[in-house]
Amino acid sequence: MITYFAVRISGKPADREHQYGHGKVESVAALAETALLFLLSAGVIWEAVQRLLGAHGTAVEATIASFAVIAISIVVDFFRARVLSRTAAKTSSQALEADALHFSSDMWSSLAVLVGLFAVALGFRQADSIAAIVVAMFVCLAGWRLGKRTIDTLTDTAPSGVAERVAAIARKIRGIVAVEQVRARPGGATLFVELAVAVSRALPLDRVAKLKDEVTRAIHEEMPRAELTVTTHPRALDDETVLDRVMVIARNRGLAVHHVMVHEVSGKLLVALDLEVDGQLSLGAAHDIASALEAAIAEELGTEVEVDTHIEPLQPYGQGGRDASGERVAAVRAALADVARKVGPVGDIHEVRVRETPAGEIVNFHCLVDPALSVDDVHAKVDEVERGLKARWPSIKRVIGHAEPRR
Repeated sequence: MITYFAVRISGKPADREHQYGHGKVESVAALAETALLFLLSAGVIWEAVQRLLGAHGTAVEATIASFAVIAISIVVDFFRARVLSRTAAKTSSQALEADALHFSSDMWSSLAVLVGLFAVALGFRQADSIAAIVVAMFVCLAGWRLGKRTIDTLTDTAPSGVAERVAAIARKIRGIVAVEQVRARPGGATLFVELAVAVSRALPLDRVAKLKDEVTRAIHEEMPRAELTVTTHPRALDDETVLDRVMVIARNRGLAVHHVMVHEVSGKLLVALDLEVDGQLSLGAAHDIASALEAAIAEELGTEVEVDTHIEPLQPYGQGGRDASGERVAAVRAALADVARKVGPVGDIHEVRVRETPAGEIVNFHCLVDPALSVDDVHAKVDEVERGLKARWPSIKRVIGHAEPRR
């Protein structure tokens, strides 16, 4: 009955009061059943000792019926204990394991009784009591082992070798810098694992999330019953570049920066970057943001570093607009082609789009360029085309050119 109710309760899902589930109910039940085993063994030993000392004169009768009953009992207990042991192993149920131990102890007790009955039939009347003491001691030993495992579960003792296995699996995942902490504790059939790992602080958040998923999946493949909590700690790596460190500082402050330039002149480190802020901010407020960013970079790289920040407005987001007329698009395409011819290697202007917005016109275009040119050269030429177009029509707010390699 104890096992039945324990298994039913432990199978309930986690709730508000038991956020880690009800698995430990089985451990409590196993502990209670172990206590009953010890109580039973103590009673058997006491009775056997009393008989050996002659305090009780009860005579044991070795009849055919008693042999038959004991033989049947041994067979039944053997199969019951075997089935329960297998099920307990599959489900990691301590309550079923305790029940299996009960039936195993019954089987060994019956075997002892059988041996004792044979001895009694042969005229050795004290054999029954001696066999009872031996089996009671065996049951106490088995109960002690089960009780120790149960107490370990109730006191959150870490399962042997689990932390090492978890750490070894995590270290194999590419992107995990170090395993900082592993904590594990059993809760019924579930193994709760808390894992803290270090990752590069330069990684984007979506990559960190994927790393956590990879670790969880790898551990579940080897430990299907594990319920994992993975915590990532950012760490500055030795191979971080100055550019990486500047981008991390800006990202942590929620700032948009680009055109970051890092160079060294006469042993002094120089950093220059473009900082985008809300165009509606006052210059004073924007300058405070830039100054705070510069101070953070200096704190990271050293007070001797020279930091220059170019403040520019963020491009408007979410503004409404409409496509320009076909005539306007054709005129812009012709102007782009004319400017591109004068610039040089930029040609084959295509996919020209012109949108009219409250802030002015926005032009997008594609062009073909010699694939052997460097990115620096192509960027400079495309910028020149963009500036040439804006010089012709001041109403154009922004020009975005996309360069493609000529096949």
